[in-house]
Amino acid sequence: MKALDLKLMRDFQRLWVQGVAIDVVLACGVAILLTAFGMHRALVDTRDAYYERNRFADIFAEARRAPLSLLEEIRAIPGLRMLEARVQGMAVLDLPDRDAVAMGRLLAWPEDGAPLLNLPILRSGTPPERPGEVMISDAFAKANGFVPGDVFSANINGKARDLTITGTAVSPEFIYTIGPGALMPDNAGFGILWLTQADIASAFDMVGAFNHLALRLGIDAVPADVIEALDQLLDPYGGRGAYGRDSQISDAFVAAEIDQLRAMAMVVPPVFFAIAAFLVGMVMSRIVTLERAEIGLLKALGYGDGQIALHYLLLAGMIAGLGVALGWVAGSILARAMAGQYAQFFDFPYLIFHVPGWVYAMSALAGLASTLVGALRAALIAARLPPAIAMQPPAPPVFRKTGIDRAMAALRLRQTTTMVLRSLIRWPLRSALTAVGLGAATASVIAAGFMFGALDRIIDLAFNQTYRQDAAILLSAELPISALVDIRRLPGVMQAEAQQFHPATLRRGPREKRVSIEARPYGAELSRVIGADGTAIEPPPGGILLSDRLAAQLEAGVGDRLWVSFHTGQRETHEMVVAGLIEQYFGLGAYVEMGHLDQLFRRSPQMSVANILYDPAMLPDLQRALHATPLLGGVIEMTENRQSFQETISENVVVVNGVYAVIAVLITIGVAYNAARIQLSERARELASLRIIGFSRAEVSLVLIGETMLIALVAQPLGWLMGALIAAALARGFSSDIYAIPLVLAPADFARASLVVLGASLASVLIVRRRIDRMDLVAVMKTRE
Repeated sequence: MKALDLKLMRDFQRLWVQGVAIDVVLACGVAILLTAFGMHRALVDTRDAYYERNRFADIFAEARRAPLSLLEEIRAIPGLRMLEARVQGMAVLDLPDRDAVAMGRLLAWPEDGAPLLNLPILRSGTPPERPGEVMISDAFAKANGFVPGDVFSANINGKARDLTITGTAVSPEFIYTIGPGALMPDNAGFGILWLTQADIASAFDMVGAFNHLALRLGIDAVPADVIEALDQLLDPYGGRGAYGRDSQISDAFVAAEIDQLRAMAMVVPPVFFAIAAFLVGMVMSRIVTLERAEIGLLKALGYGDGQIALHYLLLAGMIAGLGVALGWVAGSILARAMAGQYAQFFDFPYLIFHVPGWVYAMSALAGLASTLVGALRAALIAARLPPAIAMQPPAPPVFRKTGIDRAMAALRLRQTTTMVLRSLIRWPLRSALTAVGLGAATASVIAAGFMFGALDRIIDLAFNQTYRQDAAILLSAELPISALVDIRRLPGVMQAEAQQFHPATLRRGPREKRVSIEARPYGAELSRVIGADGTAIEPPPGGILLSDRLAAQLEAGVGDRLWVSFHTGQRETHEMVVAGLIEQYFGLGAYVEMGHLDQLFRRSPQMSVANILYDPAMLPDLQRALHATPLLGGVIEMTENRQSFQETISENVVVVNGVYAVIAVLITIGVAYNAARIQLSERARELASLRIIGFSRAEVSLVLIGETMLIALVAQPLGWLMGALIAAALARGFSSDIYAIPLVLAPADFARASLVVLGASLASVLIVRRRIDRMDLVAVMKTRE
């Protein structure tokens, strides 16, 4: 081996502890990049394969009652490849060992075999073959302990029936199963039920008719044109507006979750790569300073500037290579494990896991590039050193007495304290860079901790201020508002208010969005529209309130006019003025005053939902009464929704927060340990001199500990700022049509982050401090500066 090669291997072996500290940080960035992109790719591949193999539809449409003879005209729409008409409906379920009302979405199972589109995968048993038989969704079966052969009751279109379970299945149409009006999935209280085509058609008076369509398009089809043609054909039969796959509720939720992984990959890893570059720069600069004589000797022996620079870049590259390898191993394991968890959460029937080679290449390139960028300055300094200058010790810095020195003298600070402060002033750039590294560690804890505040904010705004009802009673059909009198007579009901929901398409210029418009009576108390300042907002007659995210998609502001096409009632189009914008975290809301909407529809006051407050002591009696209510479409228990939301989100937040806390500790150890090691190597003679002239070990250690901890303290405000910026980027990246994450930063988040980083910094510097106890004073004093 050449002399430089031998030196390279020896240097790498000698610096293994500092190298490992750098590699841990670098490996975190590589691992998160691999995990995020790996999970993203695995879930996208699995979802796409699931959709393709089970023929998930591209377009969906609903109607009140359309004749089967219309299908010939629909098949003639250009671009249509496959079509399936079916009957669907809702039912109230009376389940054994469950007092609360459960709901089910009923779907037709073809008499002559499996469906053409949205093909379910059988998990157990068989599909239904005779009236009274039902196949249920697998998650619903597991949540209630059902197996084939079990029996439960259902109120289908006002008639009570006993249904016998023949099997369980999963469907690409219901990966994320959420009931109407619910905020979170409730597998125990809401399920998918497949009945025979004849059975469900007879129950809903749909013999010879359909009320739901699923379509698959050809490669050259234009979805917007197909939707427009479909709406024209279905309009005379109560069409409710066709919509694409991206507006299908299950796919929208799955897509939002998957997109968040890509957002995480874009925001988090660059922080680690930047810190790794900084650490490499610190270490390499110190190595070049300590090896001036060796550099001069090598140049005197004939090694060129390029060879010297390449030598130090190769040393940084070896450190990077180890870090990338560790990141690859950790990232591959984490990506597979977390992709499996996501697949289980979504109830995918299988998982296609494959991290593309370009992801590994990109992560390696990012790690190597950041490391080489950090080492570049030190390598160039080594290359530019003339041999004669390099063989001499570096000139000591010029000392000039400044106002700071006079202030320290006036304060009569201890000698050790003065040494700490002078060291910071003597090397301002290095101190600033160390502070940036420790600030990044603080930022990573803040970026995770803000999720707890965001969760509390969402729960407070949604469940304490907006949805204050105990339950929402869904009606199977719109009823006169006078029906509230009967609802108030139900056992335990203390207060009841009416509400309406109307699917509609909002248009402003070339932009349009399909949403559900909520209509409330003026002065509603149970279900309200809450502004960003926490005050209730009443939609004025003739106006419409929009959530801020919906307004952004429509590029609409206060005072702008929208065309609102309703898909219920007479399916009319009305012009409305945007009366205000509100902050909202669930869905894309649009709100209208209920009395004004009834006037637009030229009808007496109606309602489709009744919000109620009830006496908890009377809940069993209320549930029994609801089971016997003929026009009941379902019940949404807001308490259960809140608990489900809190449990689901809290689990994810705790995991994410724990990961970020560990990452912050690793960053802190990497930065603080390397800074302390460099400081010890630079000031070994000074510290040894202090010991010789009588300073105790504690006083000498204070110089080392004090400088690192002072930098850590100075770094905290910078870390707070960086953490707020990263948290804001994550909040923006996690926003979707389904929900948004508010940016909530409390003083406790900053305090928690600072305590974690300061504690890790102290632990790291105490590890280095032990070297002072083992210091050979004579050998250190013989070392040339």
